[in-house]
Amino acid sequence: MNTIIKGLIASTTMLIAVPAVAEQLSAEDIIRNANLASYYAGDDGRAEARMLIVDQNGNKQMRQFNILRKDVADHGQQNMLVIFSRPTDVKGTVFRVEKHVEQDDNRWLYLPALDLVKRISASDKRTSFVGSHFYYEDVSGRNPNEDTFELQTASDDSYQIKGTPKNPDSVEFAYYQASIDKSTFLPMQVIYFNEKDQPMRKMTVLKTEDIQGHTTVMHSKIEQLSDGSYTEMQFRNVSYDLGLPDSVFSERSLRTPPAKWLN
Repeated sequence: MNTIIKGLIASTTMLIAVPAVAEQLSAEDIIRNANLASYYAGDDGRAEARMLIVDQNGNKQMRQFNILRKDVADHGQQNMLVIFSRPTDVKGTVFRVEKHVEQDDNRWLYLPALDLVKRISASDKRTSFVGSHFYYEDVSGRNPNEDTFELQTASDDSYQIKGTPKNPDSVEFAYYQASIDKSTFLPMQVIYFNEKDQPMRKMTVLKTEDIQGHTTVMHSKIEQLSDGSYTEMQFRNVSYDLGLPDSVFSERSLRTPPAKWLN
């Protein structure tokens, strides 16, 4: 979960698998493997997550939540549910995603204080996720079809990939550079640049662990480079292949989260 959150963030940044290493890969092949590694570990997954949000003045906020995820097909449709438990002002907030490949993802946010289900439009996907430096898109994953890719360099340990949005008006960055580990295909660092080639935002993986044979991001950080503010995301109690039923990801779960699968 990059990205639960591969990345939820990013992301997301979050629940990770390890595809087989191949030689002489194109930039598109590397990104395809990175997307698989970041968001499609096992057939489904569960994790507990905690976000530490630090603003430019050093003020801190905490968010705690559970993530449930189920794949319909690798590289394809996927369902996700994020259920907040702390602090009290966000407790009961639920984020639901139906992830697609050939069209925009469907995203909803349930706000318990208002008893309101809010649809997250495609234009809002790169806005703050519950006040953090992670974006909605970081949590559920950016669609690789939205960018073009260039393999800039390859060392013994990593690939350096440049990604440029096909529709620059839809995002706040001009391009990004990703450092992708050769052995796991995990993006270990992603830096976003503006049109003046100035770095704006940086995602860094701080810790990984092997969980049921899947190299999994356990600690990541996203920084706003203009003011030094940042959010760290940590995961625990990660597990895969639980046999989650489709009903877990229904519209009903926004107001009535599936308690059976949250412990």
